Amino acid sequence: MNMNTLLETRSNQTCELCSSIDENLQAYAVPPRKDDSENDTVVLCNNCFTQISANNFSDTNHWRCLSGSIWSEVPAVQVLSYKILGKIATEDWALEAKESVFLTDDLIAWANAEDELESAKVIPKDGYGVVLETGDTVILTQNLNVKGANFIAPKGTTVKKIRLVPDNAEQIEGKIEGDTIVILTKYVRKSV
Repeated sequence: MNMNTLLETRSNQTCELCSSIDENLQAYAVPPRKDDSENDTVVLCNNCFTQISANNFSDTNHWRCLSGSIWSEVPAVQVLSYKILGKIATEDWALEAKESVFLTDDLIAWANAEDELESAKVIPKDGYGVVLETGDTVILTQNLNVKGANFIAPKGTTVKKIRLVPDNAEQIEGKIEGDTIVILTKYVRKSV
């Protein structure tokens, strides 16, 4: 019995969120977990799968089904229901459904883990809020005293092919007058 057969049996060959019968049921690993266990996977109909994959929860009427699926005995179904209810919490019924259920701390941690990972990503931005990427060209927005090189990089200097500093969104590396220096992102503007 492979995992798909186990999942189909567990779900009674219906979507575990909206209970619809669909010939194209799909296994969906609830992030940030992977496909390696049926305990981390939910069986979804094409409609639910498409909306979740597109991160589009605008059809709030469809998601009223979560008021029932949040009470599932399957932890992965509870977690996915909880996550989606959190994304549509502006709807009174969704907020009520999310607050009415008791989930253990580990299930809530699983539900929030993907958002925490996303918020922990380092996203460097220039002084004007534009996202910077390795290889971009930037322009200095003020004179910078280059420590150790005994020169001042004047405002308006173009720095080509910058490199991002891992784990620090406030710094980039670039070459000015042949020297590789660290530059604070608040003193640069991305060149178009």
